[in-house]
Formats: sequence, C-alpha cells, structure tokens
Amino acid sequence: MQFLIVMMLLLVVMYVLMIRPQRRRQQDHQEMIEGAGVGEDVLTTGGIYGTVVQAEGDDLVVEIAEGLTVHMTRKGIAAVLPPEDEEVDDDDEDVVDAEEQTPDDDEASVTVGEEPVTSEVDEAAAAAERR
Repeated sequence: MQFLIVMMLLLVVMYVLMIRPQRRRQQDHQEMIEGAGVGEDVLTTGGIYGTVVQAEGDDLVVEIAEGLTVHMTRKGIAAVLPPEDEEVDDDDEDVVDAEEQTPDDDEASVTVGEEPVTSEVDEAAAAAERR
C-alpha cells in the first residue's frame, strides 16, 4: 500500500514539475505563431530572419531581403521578434581625442580603432632571420 502511495506522489510531482510547464510553453509558442501578422519580424526554423509582408490563414509570405520573398506556413516560424528600438549612434563614443592618447614607451602611437601590435621576438634575432 505504501508503494502505491509513493508512486502516486511521484507521478503528481512529475506532472507538476515537468509536464505542466512544457505544455504551457507549447501553448505560448502556438499563440505567438498564430498572432504573427503583417509587418512583424520573425525568425524561421531554418534560422532566417525576415518580415511578414502577407498573411492568409496558415500561409505567410516573408521578405528575407529587399525584393526577395519566401512562401511558408506558420509552423515554419520559430519566433516572433520584438520590435527594435531606435538605435543610438554609438560611433561618437569610440572617437578618442589625440590629447587623451598617451603612447607607452614600448609601443608606437596608433590611430583610433586599431590595437597596437607588439612582438616578443628579439630584434637581433629578427634581423638575423631576414638575412
């Protein structure tokens, strides 16, 4: 009798911890796919990003590049992507004034955006190798 009670408890725990959350994820994914409409960015199961340009029932037309569209079913959608916010131009932050740069004694001065290249090869050995 105790064995039967333990087995029932294990089944209930397994249902609560494993099966129920998986079903919820499947339901959320299905709702996301069904809610995909014109103008939304999607990721296909093949890993291609695109924008839905036409939706008729279960069939979608997805534009993956300018002027290049593919016809697919809703089941081919892996995810509906959230809308992108306006990107702030971060290029201005990368520019460093020349006065702020302080070259080390061992390294030559480099331009903005490039990393200094240093070599651990002895100069005498490198000169002998060139001969």
